[in-house]
This record gives sequence, structure tokens and C-alpha cells, in this order.
Amino acid sequence: QVQLVESGGGLVQAGGSLRLSCAVSGSITSINAMGWYRQAPGKERELVAHISSGGSTNYADSVKGRFTISRDNAKNMVYLQMNNLKSEDTGVYYCNVNGRPPYLIRSRDYWGQGTQVTVSS
Repeated sequence: QVQLVESGGGLVQAGGSLRLSCAVSGSITSINAMGWYRQAPGKERELVAHISSGGSTNYADSVKGRFTISRDNAKNMVYLQMNNLKSEDTGVYYCNVNGRPPYLIRSRDYWGQGTQVTVSS
């Protein structure tokens, strides 16, 4: 069983910073891409940032220059550093990992339970 546990969310004023962390544990043989998604009230879940197994990154246009995604393969962790936060960044942030458990031939997606980020203006 694979678990993703996010931490680091909270309430912050506009212009402030937060750092989200996601710890991957359990029976997983290999991890491919990792990413962060968010869902604002009344909106669909959207990709915020993505990092490949080789370290290549891509970001939603709305967060470019403000957010940085990184990963620690030795610890099975993925991070999202969020700077200059804006009220429109408010939402539930979800960690996503594409990986392969030992009992499957193909990889699959796993999701965390989400962490709330609220930016007050």
C-alpha cells in the first residue's frame, strides 16, 4: 500500500511564502514523475507544477517565477516552494506521484489527501 502525506499548508498573507512537502511511503518499486495540483472552491483541479524523474520541471503559467518544485529521490519526497503568494493561489493542494508498485507491471498515479492553502489579501 502506498501513502502520500502532504504537509506545510496554512494561512498566509498575500506576498508571503509557504513550503509544501509530500512524503511517499509504502510498497513502491519506482517513482517516475511527481507533481502538485490544486483545487480552488468551485473550480476543477489543475496542475500547478510537475517534475520528471530526471528533474525536468514545468509550471502553470500563473505560478511561473513564484513557485519552485523539487524532489529528493533518496527520501521519496517532493516539495513546492511558494513565494509571493496571491489570493488566487488559495485552494487545496494535492501531491501526485506516478509510480510502480511491485505487484504491477505498469505504473499508476497516486494522490495525497490534500493540504489547505489560504492566502489572505
